[in-house]
Amino acid sequence: MLEHVELFFKSIFIDNMVFAVFLGMCSYLAVSKKVATAVGLGAAVIFVLAVTVPMNWLLDKYLLQDGALVWLGPEYADYNLSFLSFILFIATIATMVQLVEIVVEKFSPSLYNSLGIFLPLIAVNCAILGGSLFMQAREIETLGLAFNYGVSSGIGWFLAILAIAAIREKIRYSNVPAPLRGLGITFITTGLMGIGFQSFGGMLTGGGDETEEATEQVIQIQQLEVVEPKEEVVEKNTEIDEKEISYNNVKK
Repeated sequence: MLEHVELFFKSIFIDNMVFAVFLGMCSYLAVSKKVATAVGLGAAVIFVLAVTVPMNWLLDKYLLQDGALVWLGPEYADYNLSFLSFILFIATIATMVQLVEIVVEKFSPSLYNSLGIFLPLIAVNCAILGGSLFMQAREIETLGLAFNYGVSSGIGWFLAILAIAAIREKIRYSNVPAPLRGLGITFITTGLMGIGFQSFGGMLTGGGDETEEATEQVIQIQQLEVVEPKEEVVEKNTEIDEKEISYNNVKK
């Protein structure tokens, strides 16, 4: 359970698709002028990532990895189809995006018209493909973790585009210098938001190891402070005893 919680918050705040690796920036900048449009596209991205990442995990686990075809028989154990990863991942993503496009057009024509060309462009959104490739590179172990990673990555992208859309709506009423209006101030705001999200970096990763190392160092220092004086006292007492013995022998 702790592994799921850690992966969830890490994917949203620390390894955010937009602010950490700058994926999906084209639609992030183009469809973030209104909050309503950003919400619709963000929800579509969450759905596509939640479906495609687990599906691609199954493809990678039972078809693409080296020796993944062993379930077909021992004679297939030496097959490695990893060179087909990009083709199969993109095919899965394109299928799901087409399904999302059909559903949105059917139940929300206004949102479909406002998203325009950027809804089918989810199929080539690098954030969507990046989710599956990161899942493969990080060797996520179970289907549940893959689904968790897909959902949390989508939520991270959703929060990014929702936040920038809200800021861009408010910033229209601000006195922005003429050279920075439009994408200029948007890039600056995105950079500042990225710095803010990176502040979560020590929340789940690295803190435990550093704390353990620091604790071990403190213990070693305390042992040195306690043990060394005792050893010095023992050596001094031994020297005194030896001098007394030699003195008594001389006296005798």
